Amino acid sequence: MSKDAYIHKALPGSPGGPLLFVFHGTGADENQLLSLGRDLAPQATIVSPRGDVSEYGAARFFRRTGEGVYDMDDLGRATAKMAGFIKAQVEAAKPSSVLGLGYSNGANILASVMFAAPDLFDAAVLMHPLIPFEPEVKGSLAGRRILLTAGKRDPICPPNLTSRLEAYLRADGADVTVEWHDGGHEVQPNEIEAARRLFAGAPVEGASNA
Repeated sequence: MSKDAYIHKALPGSPGGPLLFVFHGTGADENQLLSLGRDLAPQATIVSPRGDVSEYGAARFFRRTGEGVYDMDDLGRATAKMAGFIKAQVEAAKPSSVLGLGYSNGANILASVMFAAPDLFDAAVLMHPLIPFEPEVKGSLAGRRILLTAGKRDPICPPNLTSRLEAYLRADGADVTVEWHDGGHEVQPNEIEAARRLFAGAPVEGASNA
C-alpha cells in the first residue's frame, strides 16, 4: 500500500521520534486534529489522513446505512486500506513508537485497524468511539495502551457500548483506561489531559514495529 493512499497532511517531528496518526470525525478533514496532535505529542511526526467516503458531502472513513448502522463490507475495505497506509508510513519513518488518536468516526476506523492489526500501534486514544459489533481481534492486544474517552450523555455513542468496548479490549489483554465526562459527544478538557498522560507514558524506544 502506498504512503499516498489517502489525501493527508504530515507535520514533521524529531527524526526517529514517535509517529502519531490522527483521524478526524465525520464532516471534518485532515486539519481537524493536527494542532491537538502537536499539543499532545510535541516531538512526534503527525500524519492525518482524510476519509475517502463522502456522506452527503461529509468526509468519513467508511460507509454507514444509518446512525450506528455500519456497512460492514465497506468497513472491511476501509480497514485494510488504512492498515496498508499506516504500514507504509511506518516503514518509511522508522519511528521510535507508533501512536493513534481518533475522534468519533476517526476513533472507529482506528479501533477497527487495531482489531485487524493489533501490532501496529503502541498506544491509542479513542475519543467517543462507537463499536456496535463484537470485534474479532486478529492476534493479541496484550501490552497495547488504550484510552477510551466518552460522555455519559452522549446521544451518538451510548455509555453501555463504551463499557462493552472496554470489556472487549481488556479481555484481549490491552491496558485500558477510560475517561468519562458528564456531557455528550463533545471533547472536554479532561479527555485531552488524559490523552496527554497516555502519550507521555507511551514507549519511546524498542517498539516492536520500529
